[in-house]
Amino acid sequence: MASAKDQVRRRVRRGGRAAAIAAVALLTLGACGSGESTEAELERGESGMMPAIDPPGPEGFENVEVAGVKIEAPDDWEVQNEGGQVCLTPPGQSSCAYGSVLLVPNQAADHPQSWPKKDESFHDDDGWADNTDGCRSLNTAGSGNIGVDEATLVNGTGNVFEHADALKSHHSIWNVTCANGDQFEVRMWFLPESDVMLYVWSVDAQHDALYDEIAASMDTTDYRANS
Repeated sequence: MASAKDQVRRRVRRGGRAAAIAAVALLTLGACGSGESTEAELERGESGMMPAIDPPGPEGFENVEVAGVKIEAPDDWEVQNEGGQVCLTPPGQSSCAYGSVLLVPNQAADHPQSWPKKDESFHDDDGWADNTDGCRSLNTAGSGNIGVDEATLVNGTGNVFEHADALKSHHSIWNVTCANGDQFEVRMWFLPESDVMLYVWSVDAQHDALYDEIAASMDTTDYRANS
């Protein structure tokens, strides 16, 4: 007859095997259900159901939001989120100036001249800014005392750009010539009905592809839901 000590050992071994089997079963169930759980809108928290948090942006980018409008900002760019707008500034440049990207919800509604919505100025040669007096080339952007000679809407009217929320904005590109012969480029993505503007103040050519990536990431879903 087995001693009491032997019986205890067998129970411990059986208990250990049962625990191991249970653990494997849980892992198997977790693996099978992981695809569905990551897509759920709600996740179980310690105190019950809670909204799922936004996933991180793609590698090299971070999620930025203002007034419900979301975009993805490059990790090494400076982000200023204040006054109801977001400004993204590339490394080595002055804040919200040469090379920068500006995101402005309620742009026309909050602007004294309703720019750029009024008279569809986003389709005009001179629609590149509300004040078209100052040159924004790399060499003159900081001086503020060089005028503008002429501007041309180089991509014409009727150009659209699709964003992450499947909305299509009016996409305008201007080439501006300064009084001293310098040139610079301005880009705008504008949603007239939603009144959201994404704007490159003065294009830095080395970030050409990044501008399109940032624009493609724009999502106004939450903004429109609360409007």
